[in-house]
Amino acid sequence: MLATLGRFKSCRWFSPDKLSGYGLIQELSRSGSPVSAARTLRVPAGGRGLSTSRVLCAKVRGHQKKTELSEKKLTPHFVDQRRVKLVAGSGGRGACCFHSEPRKEWGGPDGGNGGDGGSIVIKADRFVKSLAQVVPIYKGEDGQSGGNKNCYGRNGSPTYICVPLGTVVKEQGSTVVDLAEHGQEYLAVFGGAGGKGNRFFLSNENRAPITATPGVPGEERVLQLELRTMAHAGLVGFPNAGKSSLLRAISNARPAVASYPFTTLNPHVGIVEYRDHEQVAVADIPGIIRGAHLNRGLGISFLRHIERCRFLLFVLDLSVPEPWTQLQHLRYELDQYEPGLSQRPQAIVANKVDLPEAREKLETLRSLVAERVIPVSALTGQNTEELILHLRELYDGHLRGGGGGEGKPTRCR
Repeated sequence: MLATLGRFKSCRWFSPDKLSGYGLIQELSRSGSPVSAARTLRVPAGGRGLSTSRVLCAKVRGHQKKTELSEKKLTPHFVDQRRVKLVAGSGGRGACCFHSEPRKEWGGPDGGNGGDGGSIVIKADRFVKSLAQVVPIYKGEDGQSGGNKNCYGRNGSPTYICVPLGTVVKEQGSTVVDLAEHGQEYLAVFGGAGGKGNRFFLSNENRAPITATPGVPGEERVLQLELRTMAHAGLVGFPNAGKSSLLRAISNARPAVASYPFTTLNPHVGIVEYRDHEQVAVADIPGIIRGAHLNRGLGISFLRHIERCRFLLFVLDLSVPEPWTQLQHLRYELDQYEPGLSQRPQAIVANKVDLPEAREKLETLRSLVAERVIPVSALTGQNTEELILHLRELYDGHLRGGGGGEGKPTRCR
């Protein structure tokens, strides 16, 4: 009993006067257990409550609101280039052994062959959106060695590398294969053949071979993986032209929006849905500057994403003094990167039409260009319906023309 009360004395919540006031001494004398006594504590009316749990003295923390990641924090999660080293599995060794059984003196050789090494396959998967999960080095599974009783070794299982649609596989700068369809596979490196056991070398001239060969090493290869965004339409424009805001206004994408240049550091793809359940993918390409084809600014790393777009939407900023010069510079950069790239089906989107000085510049722009100009305001949503309808017209024209041969991915070995 004294040892039990000594435990309560060390706790700051229990003092002798409180113990006597709550009748804990009598409860301990009856039950003999401090746990059962603590369960039967009664708080007297008008008195202070007695805490019997350490949880109550902990600091109460409210639910912390999860903040959205900024574009810069999301940058490491989007990878569109990878350099990978692929090493296929080696074949297993062949076994050298002889059959041993009572009353069977000349059993002969029974060493089995080794298994083949596992190959490495690159596979396109529409559920994969980035190359971030691709590691720098892949090693295939080795084949197992052969055994006695003519047992062959097990072959190594193939290793699959899942990549997004639109991944181009290159070797030393030249294109090897273009993975543009879901489920398309490319056998990158072959596994090594398994070694031969001494049973393989049995012949009439050699009835007791002791020769067994090791497995062949797997093939090694260094490849470059490049992701090119697969989208029907691409928003092309200079920094701060309002491409991200426009994509948020017409689709379900939520790219970062701010008032400083190069807010968008990675391509974003939004889906525009229509009433007939047709979906059109629109890509927000990071801002292009003059000299981008010379790898200035974000440079060639994002110009290649425009190659996969079937038609283009040139987004011009009506807040600049001469927005029509932006169109000339953008076309020049695209043609310098790939001749004829700026001649694909297109539309000119004049953004920020809600500004007071935009009306006069819009009329001047229409008089200088022959293409259709669609004035919109990504901030207020003004005239975005016309842009969405014209986007559907471009999409239907692309389907009727069978793709028109423009922007189609090419495959070469």
